[in-house]
Amino acid sequence: MEDKLAELKESIEMLEDILNYAYEGYVLVDPEGKIVKMNYEKLLGIKEEDAIGKPVEEVIENTRMHIVVKTGIKEIRDVQRIQGHDMITNRIPIIKENKVIGAVGTVLFKDISEVKELAHQLLDLQSKINKYKGEIERIEGTKYSFDSIITRNPKMEYLKKVGRRAAETNSTVLVTGESGTGKELFAHAIHRASYRKEEAFIAINCAAIPRDLLESELFGYDRGAFTGARREGKPGKFEQALGGTIFLDEIGDMPMEMQAKILRVLESKEFERIGSNKKIAFDARVIAATNENLEEAVKKGKFREDLYYRLNVISIEIPPLRERKEDIEPLAKNILEFLLEELKLGEKEITRETMNILKRHTWPGNVRELRNVLERAVNLATGKFIMPEHLPERLFGRYDYMAGNMEDIPLLRDVVAEAEIEAIRKALMLANGNKSLAAERLGIHRTALYKKIDKYNINDVYN
Repeated sequence: MEDKLAELKESIEMLEDILNYAYEGYVLVDPEGKIVKMNYEKLLGIKEEDAIGKPVEEVIENTRMHIVVKTGIKEIRDVQRIQGHDMITNRIPIIKENKVIGAVGTVLFKDISEVKELAHQLLDLQSKINKYKGEIERIEGTKYSFDSIITRNPKMEYLKKVGRRAAETNSTVLVTGESGTGKELFAHAIHRASYRKEEAFIAINCAAIPRDLLESELFGYDRGAFTGARREGKPGKFEQALGGTIFLDEIGDMPMEMQAKILRVLESKEFERIGSNKKIAFDARVIAATNENLEEAVKKGKFREDLYYRLNVISIEIPPLRERKEDIEPLAKNILEFLLEELKLGEKEITRETMNILKRHTWPGNVRELRNVLERAVNLATGKFIMPEHLPERLFGRYDYMAGNMEDIPLLRDVVAEAEIEAIRKALMLANGNKSLAAERLGIHRTALYKKIDKYNINDVYN
């Protein structure tokens, strides 16, 4: 008995050590919301013996622990104002046999500024990774050329000619088109065909960077510019792109205040790091891309008209795949060849019946959706041929294209959502839950992947 008691005491002490080291502070309450255990002395100056047995709301400022034990609903990463600090807290009910028997509250960060500092550090790390990637790309060249743009469509051939002419100049280029049509492909090709091809190609997704970090990510910062800034400062994307090309993807999602600063750079041909008065001459080609209708955004006051005209010097509007049906077969064959080599699979080919189904589909996700469907098919096809049964049901089972039954036509957003959900699940599965690797495989920023996981409530794959 004494051995068991000693073992239990050791386990409790170990649990206390874990809580003390893992969190800035913690509190445990009973079903009545009274404190039974806490460690807030270092954080708030409150001794445990003075707090035990008291209602938690009388001890901890702005707490909701007494509410959580009543509702049984956990509250994660909530901002709580305590002694003049905005702390990040978790409140989790303890449930046993379907009954709330208490709750535990923990302080993850003692001030929200710590979260911002951590975010800056993560972006610094990402910047270093991108720097090395940029060096590799300078040696190996950009990923794509105009030969990478597979097409039989007259309009696409014309756009390739426009792109080649644009590459000979230094004018800004605005590439528009639905998601998945290949806007970044054109940006790479223009850079690779230009006299700047030996210099850096720097891409940034304007929608993926948090609003309060976007300026430092674009323009960089000097030492001491803000709490958590690196001692030596950090160059931004515009500085990294000097001599080369900067690709501003999803420009339509850029906040209005940042639009003004981008316009100033384009007009003055110079910029400053945050926290510095030193002017840096800007010499780089600017290519912007968006799937938004910027003219409509200008009319609604969501996008600056002066910036729109600055960007829209050379316009390349990529048509969706449904408007260039003749491209489906050559694209499918090219993607299949790439996938077989990438996945180290044997020889496979698409049957005529399967190809006809691919040609009839409207492809709301465009070339990205086509690639996703083919990757699924090559994984399911055990033999040499990719058959109709290897395709998702949405391509042929939900509605009859030939019959033209209007009631059976699904909403475009539902089809896109289904395609994205399927692609994200597959990527997470193959990446064993590694979200960074999954995001890279999907060709999107990690932040964008987290947003989509939350949007579609994808929480049952390696969560």
